[in-house]
Amino acid sequence: MPAGILTTLAADKPVLDTGHTAFMLISAALVMVMTPGLAFFYGGMVRVKSVLNMLMMSFISLGIITILWTLFGFSLAFGTDHGGFIGGTDWLGMRHIGITQLWPGYGIPIYVFAVFQLMFAVITPALISGALADRVRFTAWALFITLWAIVVYFPVAHWVWGTGGWLAKLGVIDFAGGTAVHINAGAAALGVILVIGKRVGFKRDPFRPHNLPLVMLGAGLLWFGWFGFNAGSWLGADGVAAVAFTNTQVATAAAMLGWLGYERIRHGSFTTLGAASGAVAGLVAITPACGSVSPMGAIAVGVIAGVLCAWAVGLKFKLGYDDSLDVVGVHMVGGIAGSLLIGLFATGGVGQTAKGLFYGGGFEQLGKQAVGVVCVLLYSLVVSAVLAKVIDLVMGFRVSEDDEVSGIDQCEHAETGYDFAGVGSAARLGGLPVAAESKAVTGKKNETASPAQAAEPKVDA
Repeated sequence: MPAGILTTLAADKPVLDTGHTAFMLISAALVMVMTPGLAFFYGGMVRVKSVLNMLMMSFISLGIITILWTLFGFSLAFGTDHGGFIGGTDWLGMRHIGITQLWPGYGIPIYVFAVFQLMFAVITPALISGALADRVRFTAWALFITLWAIVVYFPVAHWVWGTGGWLAKLGVIDFAGGTAVHINAGAAALGVILVIGKRVGFKRDPFRPHNLPLVMLGAGLLWFGWFGFNAGSWLGADGVAAVAFTNTQVATAAAMLGWLGYERIRHGSFTTLGAASGAVAGLVAITPACGSVSPMGAIAVGVIAGVLCAWAVGLKFKLGYDDSLDVVGVHMVGGIAGSLLIGLFATGGVGQTAKGLFYGGGFEQLGKQAVGVVCVLLYSLVVSAVLAKVIDLVMGFRVSEDDEVSGIDQCEHAETGYDFAGVGSAARLGGLPVAAESKAVTGKKNETASPAQAAEPKVDA
């Protein structure tokens, strides 16, 4: 890290800093936008008959996790430490927090810190949903994320970021969520899909994205919101936040190019889905490292993550696990890559944040990073699999095979994402060309239909 970049530390701000406070409120809003962005990103990647369910799996997290965080989640994650593994009950129901009370060592109110961290807690379980697309009951999903937040996310957030958390004391670097968010969610996704099994038609039927523009919109919103996710994690608007912001942009661009390059060599095409997925892979990988690498290091992190994640998404076909939208390949693998590459590319300097210490790279730091990666991965994988199994035994995690084939939107939400009921649509769904459809409706041949219109294929639902 360039000399002097850590000269102004948040610990030197013992009174309310309105500039930092405003920056953090904006950052919290940016992170909130990431969850609807994720919903669009995932929603465009599934088939027509699953799009609403995919959107709802992200939106329900906004409701459930917000209430849990207010009742006890914030206190368990960031309250008084108990043995390095969990916080206390100091702030149950957000009590005992004054509106003028500052987060210890920083010039921002505790409420601002709490709402910023809330948005991290919301998006993390939502990330898991992409792996389970097309096949899970909505009530089972809602119960799962409720339990998962309590027994997995809140404790892991304390390990990594809480004052006294055991991984924070060990010196594991996670500037904005490589372990606590991405490895955590990716490992959970793997644990659940190993329990609930594959989609009907996996490896046999095409599962093409139904709306690639929606995917690109979602990726754009994620990229935009991620500046708050990463730069805001310094808890102040200064040089370190500026470096984190810069590295976020640089690594994301590099990862997108790396993914596209791999895709061109391996499959012969540059795809929009590849561009969107590569960008997300870069965002994931730079998240833990954005405050401790230089922009040149960010390029290296991005390119490596882009290529590695592009390769990793194909493992599901070789190993036989059905990760619907590549949560394991992008978030778990990208999070592991970004966390470990800190040991190679961190450029030095020592800083103290509410999310622990960070240092320069080296083999010692690489070893610490590996400990954090392995412990979070195994804990989330095992506990998530157990939760999924219990829910499956008690109420059933999956919809029936008939409901899965006919469409999860209709059976779970009594809605469809698109209205094909307009004049002529029923005929198209039945396979009639436009000219025949016009004759069926009016009793006359459509003299104006072009050859292209007449040959229009039926809608793929």
